[in-house]
Amino acid sequence: MEKGCLFCRILAKEISAKMVHEDDRAIAFEDINPQAPTHVLIVPRRHIAGLNDVGADDAALLGHLQLVAAQIAGKRGIAESGYRTVLNTGRGAGQSIFHLHLHLLGGRGLRWPPG
Repeated sequence: MEKGCLFCRILAKEISAKMVHEDDRAIAFEDINPQAPTHVLIVPRRHIAGLNDVGADDAALLGHLQLVAAQIAGKRGIAESGYRTVLNTGRGAGQSIFHLHLHLLGGRGLRWPPG
């Protein structure tokens, strides 16, 4: 846990969030500033600042985050219509909280290219 990290504080239950999933490796909760009808953040329990900080040992964890996203998409009824998973890396890509997290977006048409 990182002392000043917002997501670590959510993990420690110091800050409340609308949880949609919890397991031994990750949590998922509603984004407080949603960009789509479904906008869920999927966060590993272990503090990792960003994708540049993962190693080969983290491959299973990264896959697990994607599987959680697919499970939530199925439960939300957006699996068939389509959804997007986004992992921003660095300030220039829009990462504002430096605890690795995956965005699950869906429930509306998503244009390409993003941004």
